[in-house]
Amino acid sequence: MNIVPIIDAGLGNSSYVVDLGDGSALVVDPEREPTPYLKTASDLGLRLRFTVETHLHADFVSGSRELVAEGATLVAPAGSNLSFEHRRLGDGDEIDLGGLTMRAIATPGHTPEHLSYLLIDGADPVALFSGGTLMAGGVARTDLLTPELSEPLARAAYRSIRDRLLVLPDDLVVYPTHGAGSFCSAGPTDDRTTTIGRERRTNPLLAVATEDEFVETLFAGLGSYPTYFGRMRHLNQAGPTVHGGALPQLAGLTPADVVELQDSGGLVVDVRPIDRFAAGHVPNSLSIEMRDQFGTWLGWIADPDHPIALVVDEGQDVSALVWQMLNVGFEIPVGRLAGGVSAWRAAGHAVATTALVGPGGFDPAATILDVRQLSEWADGHLAQATHLELGDIPAQADRFERNVQVHCGHGQRAMTAASLLERAGVEEITVSTGGPDEIATALVEAARSR
Repeated sequence: MNIVPIIDAGLGNSSYVVDLGDGSALVVDPEREPTPYLKTASDLGLRLRFTVETHLHADFVSGSRELVAEGATLVAPAGSNLSFEHRRLGDGDEIDLGGLTMRAIATPGHTPEHLSYLLIDGADPVALFSGGTLMAGGVARTDLLTPELSEPLARAAYRSIRDRLLVLPDDLVVYPTHGAGSFCSAGPTDDRTTTIGRERRTNPLLAVATEDEFVETLFAGLGSYPTYFGRMRHLNQAGPTVHGGALPQLAGLTPADVVELQDSGGLVVDVRPIDRFAAGHVPNSLSIEMRDQFGTWLGWIADPDHPIALVVDEGQDVSALVWQMLNVGFEIPVGRLAGGVSAWRAAGHAVATTALVGPGGFDPAATILDVRQLSEWADGHLAQATHLELGDIPAQADRFERNVQVHCGHGQRAMTAASLLERAGVEEITVSTGGPDEIATALVEAARSR
């Protein structure tokens, strides 16, 4: 079969375009921007026939309504309770795809309504789209709804995998939605596809003797996750706005417009490279360098109900940036600062700066703040460092007053943290472009040279 993955490295997710062999295609778990799916189908000479959801997503806004607007029929679990038109499937329901059959398998765990979809050619299973039930080397976490449901869903996940999926043929290829880099994942997930037999033999979460052990092992591997996850389930049920694949050009904002936006509670988000932000930025703006993870961090630390203005560099793809925002539930920003920081300066406004140093530029007498995830911290950190995950900075910035030196692995998350500390009134903030190993080496070398 021709199954084309559409990978979002920033969110750690995979969607799939499936050639049904009759000139049509279905898409599994599409993200909000329709362009990759439409282009893939067009390149293959296929029309989109179905868009299929395995579950209500917590990490992104579904793009199925965008594909419905292009002529596809939406298929979703009956338990999703979507408020817009769709074809509802329950356990054992099948759809005739014209030579192929798609069978729904109830696999609750990651979410209560979760379905996996088995593609069958005649009597032979040929592909399993497992959503978040079974992944390469892991499973999807079960704690994204409410604390009260976390354990019941974990037990449901164990039974779904054992009783519904591991009974399938060992050589059956499994196509998960969540994968490497996804905050929905639990377990050391690396590869994006797998087989039933491989997971039976090698998945550490399945190498347990009892359901209780599975639950204990699963919960031991769970870290933090973005706050915006709490909003996505309702948004996907209600149905996001359909943009039709074309985004309006962002309005050019004057410096006066930006001042007014900030005075009214709006947020300026600076997406330029961190060295450009360090050299001069609109005071109290938030630094999130444009990269694959931009949407994740925006969703984690910003409020979607407050208007946003962007500061961008020449050549940065604003369209891709806006789709990342839409994908995590932020609608189109108010606009971007026309002329950038140069226009801000020319209008007579002061700029703020942030000290940016290499690994050897840290002062060990300062408060050294490591803003990486807990799992990264546990793998190794500076002995003298304080740890606070980037996502926790907004709520705990008042722990610091001045002379804070921030690092992550490469500097992007550290600069975001520095901008949040600046907004909280912390003074004398320095950001390092190095990670803890590089900084430790530089500190040792500096001590030797003294």
